[in-house]
Amino acid sequence: MADDASKRRLGRGLAALMGDAVPESVAVDQSRNTRRLPIEQIAPNPRNPRGTFAEDALDDLTKSIREKGVVQPLLVRPMSEGAFELIAGERRWRAAQRAGLDMVPVVVREVDDKESLELAIIENVQRSDLNPLEEAQGYQSLIDSFDYTQQDLASVIGKSRSHIANTLRLLRLPEGVQLFVSSGALSAGHARQLVGRDDAAELARKIIDDGLSVRDVERLVQDKPLSDGMLPHASAPDDRTGLADADTRAIEAKLSEHLGLDVRLKAKANGSGTLSVSYKSLEQLDDLLRRIGAV
Repeated sequence: MADDASKRRLGRGLAALMGDAVPESVAVDQSRNTRRLPIEQIAPNPRNPRGTFAEDALDDLTKSIREKGVVQPLLVRPMSEGAFELIAGERRWRAAQRAGLDMVPVVVREVDDKESLELAIIENVQRSDLNPLEEAQGYQSLIDSFDYTQQDLASVIGKSRSHIANTLRLLRLPEGVQLFVSSGALSAGHARQLVGRDDAAELARKIIDDGLSVRDVERLVQDKPLSDGMLPHASAPDDRTGLADADTRAIEAKLSEHLGLDVRLKAKANGSGTLSVSYKSLEQLDDLLRRIGAV
């Protein structure tokens, strides 16, 4: 597990990167250490979790940089004499090249491979620059490489633990479905409905071809096809549960999102039923017990 001191240090560094509520001492330090480097002396970060750069957004940034320059410095680390590697700011670096800039402002940090990877992943996540699958891969890299728990990630990144857990679930999808998520053809909300299904690829194609909503997919994965005479978001009674099936799935989805765990609801017509919550580790169980005030 990442130690508390390391996480606090990382959090302060990220605040400086993001420009969010930067402590005065950090802001002064960054200003003092800003310098300008020839752009050809900077190489991209091979550990950057971000693999795609939207052309239209990059074009807009290029225009802005051509007019106003690079406002926020890139974060780099020295690699050898006269050579530097990006830690954060690759989109600005790419746009600056397109804009024809010879020199760019940078902040130079002496960090090792571990710190460089941490900063690259978290800076991108906090900027919302990653697609859902890249975000999931970034979280998994921190878990695998540095023994981060989901709660560690939630604390450092500033997102809920349920968001972390639900994002990580996307990595359980077949490769073809993951590609749909990466390209934006399939939303994370749609994709989460397909996790663990043998027919995930077939359903993903149907979602895209038919333009199904998330509620439509909730019905579809329960083997209740949409009839021609039924509105996509209408709720049909479910004899098995005594509740509208789509409503049942919506309750399950809401609880799963809140708890970060798989939740199943089985309701009967007389109003009774069973609510089950699945966990995969003692850590998840402990977190659930804390949430409901049992410990």
